[in-house]
Amino acid sequence: MTLQELYQLIDGDYERAIHVLMVEKLIDKHIRKLVKNGVVASLLEAGKTMDPTQLFETAHAAKGVCANLGLVKIADAASEIAEEYRPGNARSMSDEMVREKLAEIEKLYQKAVDGIRQYEGA
Repeated sequence: MTLQELYQLIDGDYERAIHVLMVEKLIDKHIRKLVKNGVVASLLEAGKTMDPTQLFETAHAAKGVCANLGLVKIADAASEIAEEYRPGNARSMSDEMVREKLAEIEKLYQKAVDGIRQYEGA
């Protein structure tokens, strides 16, 4: 499986990743680290306690990492949570809506993890 095929499999945006990281070797290196770096897992863990500070910090971090890697759907969903809990912003989503957004992120993340593991095994 090629890196571009991986991106098709996980609904990522390879062109965005190459625009940001500029070299396919860097994309390969960092997409493989996604599973180990725990940035998305930390966001999902923060959702268990619904701690506003943790949700903001972990969502903001996940948004950045995923945006740089071209994982746009995860980045966009994490961005919504980051903005929801950004200090000074008024809340617009209910806790249930936030949990639904986190469930969406978890599903997208699991698809990415499964694809990355398949890519690594190829």
